[in-house]
Amino acid sequence: MVLTGAAATRAEHGEEDGSENQMNMITYGSGTQDDPWRLKTPHLSSEYEAWRDEAADPPTLVVQVGKTRLSYRLRAIEDAHAMLLAHGDWMPLGNADEGKPVKEGTLEAWARSEGNPVGGYYGLRKGYRGRFANYVGPVLELLGLAELEHAARNNRIRGRQA
Repeated sequence: MVLTGAAATRAEHGEEDGSENQMNMITYGSGTQDDPWRLKTPHLSSEYEAWRDEAADPPTLVVQVGKTRLSYRLRAIEDAHAMLLAHGDWMPLGNADEGKPVKEGTLEAWARSEGNPVGGYYGLRKGYRGRFANYVGPVLELLGLAELEHAARNNRIRGRQA
């Protein structure tokens, strides 16, 4: 098990994420394709893997959910963290598939807004560009960049100083 960033520091000191012990929610990897992060969705009912592919053009955060592979711009991690810090408070996740309407003021709406730093979807694969909040939110939490709620529904996220 390899921890990175603030997640490593919290684990070394036995600190919790603010709601539940992170060790109960995720299994850490190094975030590479050979050693992916093993995560759970915010409601803790589904597992998935994620890793960085910095050699891709553009650099990519790859998410593997069963046989389905999604990909998001890797810069989404940094951009979402900056947006959440600027927002300064809890923000609803607002998970939705691509093509489904999203509620304004949610992380999901921001991730497909023309007003975000990339001018639209962070998702790279047409038809699979949604569910940003569902899969990128836990990555932000793992890296110590955000706090995430883990209720059955209506979860929220807020930025955390790294």
